[in-house]
Amino acid sequence: MTTELAVRVEDKLFYNRYLVDAGRAHIKVRPHTAPSPALLTLLKACPARCYELNDKGQVEITVDGCVECGTCRVIGEPGGDIEWSYPRGGYGVLFKFG
Repeated sequence: MTTELAVRVEDKLFYNRYLVDAGRAHIKVRPHTAPSPALLTLLKACPARCYELNDKGQVEITVDGCVECGTCRVIGEPGGDIEWSYPRGGYGVLFKFG
């Protein structure tokens, strides 16, 4: 008998709080007309689902829900697809339970 998980990642992310640094995103996607394979990978690899395709087929990021795990840094930064830096002190994700 298989048991389906009752708790999803999205349910756990609800407990986090975020202090957004308006106008100073810590992750930027480089301008592109067609996304690279690495950018397309980020659509599924990001645990917070911060990456999505816009109506022009380009990858965009919403950093408001970023958990700063570094997944996109490992996948997208080496090829120059993204620019990643730590948020300024006091901004970013605030983990409620550690």
